[in-house]
Amino acid sequence: MTPAHILLLLVAGLAGGAVNAVAGGGTLISFPALLVAGLSPVTANVTNTVALWPGYLSGAVSYRHELRQDWERQRLLSLVAASGAVVGTIVLLTAPASVFHVLVPYLVLGATALLAAQPAISRALARRASGERHYRRGPLLACVFAASIYGAYFGGGLGIILVAVLALCLDADIQHLNGVKTLLALVVNTVAMIGFVIFGHVDWAAVALVAPASFLGGILGARAAQRLNPMALRAAVVVLGVGIGIRMLAA
Repeated sequence: MTPAHILLLLVAGLAGGAVNAVAGGGTLISFPALLVAGLSPVTANVTNTVALWPGYLSGAVSYRHELRQDWERQRLLSLVAASGAVVGTIVLLTAPASVFHVLVPYLVLGATALLAAQPAISRALARRASGERHYRRGPLLACVFAASIYGAYFGGGLGIILVAVLALCLDADIQHLNGVKTLLALVVNTVAMIGFVIFGHVDWAAVALVAPASFLGGILGARAAQRLNPMALRAAVVVLGVGIGIRMLAA
């Protein structure tokens, strides 16, 4: 790894952590940086999951008070999320690397589209909050399972998918929904991380650079959140994601 690659990963980790804290979409920064640093797509994906895990842990801890209610339901959702994550992890590790290589541009563009649509999704969910909702157990469990497969396989935009599913199927305020989302995202990434560490190829040198930088970026991003424009930051990440996705398709 060259000094330029080391600097790139430090900056990407810092920026990715800050972006996650303010607007979401940090994976669209850290994952491409790992590719530029010379990692194969699968190794970059595995390494990115391990490197960003501390951020998911700190996010769940920050919502610990919100997570005290409806614990039985959260435990069920966590078990379903863990099951889906096992499937996604197995698929990533056992499918030919060429399959993931082909899918990567579309996964990046899909995650970018989710990030771009996040404000519209949030507005739609806010309008829905004034109406009556009922606990739709079957659809909720099925959607969480499917989202968790995707989350372990790639994960970009997982938080947006989860909060949309939860808001459509649960009668709860947005703070509680965000808390459950962070818990489920932590479960998915923990299962995937364990599988990747045991059976995958993790670039620990890259993890040592991205993980602490991302953690620091999350702290700085949270502190600067009130001074930064989330819409402008999100737009910048969307432009970056589109550019990266198109470049990958053209390669």
